[in-house]
Amino acid sequence: MNEHDGNKRWSYRGCACGGCESTLSLSGAALSRRQFVAGLAGAATVAAAGLGHPQNAMAQTAGAKPYRIDVHHHLSPPSYIAASVGANFGDGLMRGWTPEKSLADMDQAGIAVAMLSVTQPGVNFTSGEAARKLVRECNEYAAKLIADHPGRFGSFAMLPLTDVDGSLKEISYALDTLKLDGIGLLTNYHDKWLGDPAFLPVMEELNRRKVVVYTHPATADCCVNLVRTEPPGMIEWGTDTTRTIGDIIFSGNAQKFRDIRWIFSHAGGTMPFLIERFVRQPLLDPKSKAAVPEGTLAELTRFYYDTAQTANKAAMSALTAVIPTSQIVFGTDFPYRTGIDHVKGLRNSGVFTEAQIMEIERGNALKLLPRLGA
Repeated sequence: MNEHDGNKRWSYRGCACGGCESTLSLSGAALSRRQFVAGLAGAATVAAAGLGHPQNAMAQTAGAKPYRIDVHHHLSPPSYIAASVGANFGDGLMRGWTPEKSLADMDQAGIAVAMLSVTQPGVNFTSGEAARKLVRECNEYAAKLIADHPGRFGSFAMLPLTDVDGSLKEISYALDTLKLDGIGLLTNYHDKWLGDPAFLPVMEELNRRKVVVYTHPATADCCVNLVRTEPPGMIEWGTDTTRTIGDIIFSGNAQKFRDIRWIFSHAGGTMPFLIERFVRQPLLDPKSKAAVPEGTLAELTRFYYDTAQTANKAAMSALTAVIPTSQIVFGTDFPYRTGIDHVKGLRNSGVFTEAQIMEIERGNALKLLPRLGA
């Protein structure tokens, strides 16, 4: 049985042969000593911040010192906007982004720090030296924003992942020279997901450095314009996040590269809804067993998941039925959504205590990125 820090737990029962009827159930969990102590610590944090009541928490956005950390916040460097115009992709929100718009939204929502990343398609629309050049320019622009606005921004660096040599060079430059906070990857690169053997040298280096890796969904080549009435952002991006989570786990990469700290967007996509299939996969395919010696849940509950565009009762209820609150981080998807949408959404969902919301909005991100607490 696998217990989590939240108020629920999944339990799996069944024989390992895969031929017997197996069940996956959701049941109430007793409060452990560790949970009780964590709850006291969270309550103390809330009290110290004067946020013991939801109305106080909302009032915090109106003038008190901001404290929230947004791990899913997009920037559009000038060179990236120019490239999108030249290649005929992108939309008005992406092309119209400015640092001032980000800061205004952050101030309204009480966000102290936004972790910047370029949205999809990243550099999937180009390749070779052009991709390397654009990645470098975007990473340098992000570093300049961090320097120009002390304490307000961090950044996940772009990589041209299909170019392994270029990616290894950019990891070194972005982390050692620019001092960026982690790496941002798309969920797929031309129908290669993040467990693909082609990316092993990059994963080895990220693991060696114990890097925080933020992922963002992208439209896979296989799945463009599948249904006339459904743009990719409606269904495909959530599904692609789920695909890459599954590929990282069942390729063996989650076991092999234990020191990569993964953040997945949008509450893990459809993973919480498909949890029974994830857990049963090693029973149905014996080849998968080696990738999850402690079970699929042991891997899923090590990852982090953001709240971007999922700060609602349905999504958060599903996520917290599988993942402990300690693994959830605040994300807004700005400029596609606002910070205040998510501040209100988390509270209105009725899923979390105020102490848990404080951990989601700040504490959990600081475990990954302690620099942001300075």
